[in-house]
Amino acid sequence: MARLRRFDRRAHRALAGIALLAVSAGVVTACSDEGSGHPAPSPSASASSARGAAEPELHMVENDGHRLAFHVTEGSGPTIVLDAGGGEDSSYWKDIAPQLHSDTGATVVTYDRAGLGRSEAVPGPWDVASAVSDLETGLRALGVTRDVILVSHSQAGEIATYFAGANPGLVAGSVLVDASLPPFYTDEETARVVAANQPAVDAAREDPSDPRNSQLISIAESYTAMHAAYHRASWPDTVPATVIVSEKTPFDGSPEDARRWRDAAAAFVRQGPDRTLVTARGSSHDVPEDRPALVIEEIEKMVRAEG
Repeated sequence: MARLRRFDRRAHRALAGIALLAVSAGVVTACSDEGSGHPAPSPSASASSARGAAEPELHMVENDGHRLAFHVTEGSGPTIVLDAGGGEDSSYWKDIAPQLHSDTGATVVTYDRAGLGRSEAVPGPWDVASAVSDLETGLRALGVTRDVILVSHSQAGEIATYFAGANPGLVAGSVLVDASLPPFYTDEETARVVAANQPAVDAAREDPSDPRNSQLISIAESYTAMHAAYHRASWPDTVPATVIVSEKTPFDGSPEDARRWRDAAAAFVRQGPDRTLVTARGSSHDVPEDRPALVIEEIEKMVRAEG
């Protein structure tokens, strides 16, 4: 069962732009944080920090007939919004969020996208426009109207791209953590992802009542058309962005696809001003888990720059 859960987690990320070519390498292992400005926290230090951290407050927000869970740790100055990748809920940030609040004093917001964590599911194909609307509605309900530092991992990069494009005055800066970015989605690469993931989708259809399977199916139904459109999307020039790309990428078992992923990140950075590329040395796609100190460092740099 443990092995199956690991497979399910990765399969759900696959249709966010991560082919199953990448998941055959085995269990992800943590890497050292050598070269980062922060030392990697020990388990005991993390636990101690978490015990002393302010507790987030749950806010349930309704949008278009479904309820969404937003978890808010109040602070001052900018608002750091953490958005997890495909198949992950707000708990993905459980170690990073308290540290950011402690270090910066900023308000920190995590949330569960529709169908994940404590948020209600939305039937039908996954729609990035609906996901953007959920985030917009949630932040508006929380009274967040300016100075957002948007931190997005993996699939959440797609939400971030459209959200920043629609709300350039709201987003002060963004940290895109091994994020799904428009240059990657050529017709050829999208077709490769779809073909590689078809077995996982077929397996998910055997138990559609499982929330993770349901989400995988909904993403698959809209994947090709959505990513053809996403390939043409652009990031607003007025919003600074730091792009953290993992060294191993989601395609650790496929050198060609890994190269394309890294090239897409570099191309995105070249396409506009105020964009910085950072490589997470030694990290798998799970940069927030493998290199948390690096992610924290880059977020705090953005907070200082835009604060």
